[in-house]
Amino acid sequence: MSVRAPAKPSIFESSDTLELGRFKRARRAYGFDEVALVPGRVTINPDEVDSSFELGSLRLAVPILAAAMDGVVDVRFAVEMGRLGGMAVLNLDGLQTRYADPTSVLREIAEAPRDRINGLLQKLYQAPIREQLIGERITAVKRARVPVGVSTVPAQATQRARLVQEAGADCLVVQGTVLTARHISRSYEQLSFERLCADLSIPVIAGNCVEYETALELMQTGIAAILVGVGPGAACTTRGVLGVGVPQVTATSDVAAARETYLREGGRRVQVITDGGMRVGGDLAKAFASGADAVMIGSIFAGTTDAAGGGYHWGMATPDPNLPRGTRIKVGQRGTLREVLLGPARVDDGTQNLVGALRSAMGVCGAQNLREFQRTEMVIAPAIQSEGKLFQQAQQVGMGT
Repeated sequence: MSVRAPAKPSIFESSDTLELGRFKRARRAYGFDEVALVPGRVTINPDEVDSSFELGSLRLAVPILAAAMDGVVDVRFAVEMGRLGGMAVLNLDGLQTRYADPTSVLREIAEAPRDRINGLLQKLYQAPIREQLIGERITAVKRARVPVGVSTVPAQATQRARLVQEAGADCLVVQGTVLTARHISRSYEQLSFERLCADLSIPVIAGNCVEYETALELMQTGIAAILVGVGPGAACTTRGVLGVGVPQVTATSDVAAARETYLREGGRRVQVITDGGMRVGGDLAKAFASGADAVMIGSIFAGTTDAAGGGYHWGMATPDPNLPRGTRIKVGQRGTLREVLLGPARVDDGTQNLVGALRSAMGVCGAQNLREFQRTEMVIAPAIQSEGKLFQQAQQVGMGT
């Protein structure tokens, strides 16, 4: 069913736009550090809120997906993520499908000096992808009776779709730096999301996207969910290399507005998944309050003892042979995946017990479920991180952080 895009919401035409020069005006956009949530008039016991997420027939108790990044997800990590109530997404274009045993390769990446890392990654990712390994990795995770998603670049989506479905994958993520329903090229055929969705019985997630009308067109193709975020990840350099991106609060809100338009006019709800840019529990809460139905996380999980990268993390576009748009970063190993997701937290910086933080924020804001939480009032608050925190800031400076 085709849905006509309505006139853009009035905020797009408001005085919130600023003049950059005589030729160009720009709308103000906001990131996690610039906003805060307003507590509700009624509070709820955090143990009694519903923070679950549904994707097709799949229901996750934890509304969090682990990003399809090689420094995060391998079979062992995916199994643990599933056992804890979330779902990991395996990168079909990564090391896990190029090497039968990627352990030594991961170690080489972790030990490489900084001035050699990009060249090394480009070399390691030249090894051909082995289709047999795709099925083996999915089967290995499913043997533990947990859900698993898989991610592929658009150019390989049609070819791999049947294989991943037959292997037992619970969803197919088609992921690029920026994805649109309409793509122009004379050298290759455009992926048809309509045909892809029609051919599969598992949900298709598409991304990434940051804009209202683009999201609305993608939703019309039949996808089940959409990833929001261009360049916010800790290991991603897209915003610096290409100058492209929109802060995550505004991007999530705009795509969520497209979801509501499509639900109202098309009768089907497409899930919105904020992908990247979240560092602490408060950022997750703000993503959901901005309109997200679930979130996708990379760098926080890369810092767990369960992650594949051994304390290192790199962007999906880091190995690009022509224009790398990522870097390797050292995130260390600060706790187990269980501690990061469900606690108990051993640190006070918000990097552990993410689900507990989300549920507490829902309770404080009086939201019984995530859809109610999406209606939470938000304020622009650029001083929210520093107001009254003199001694905390002094201590951080003294510690060199």
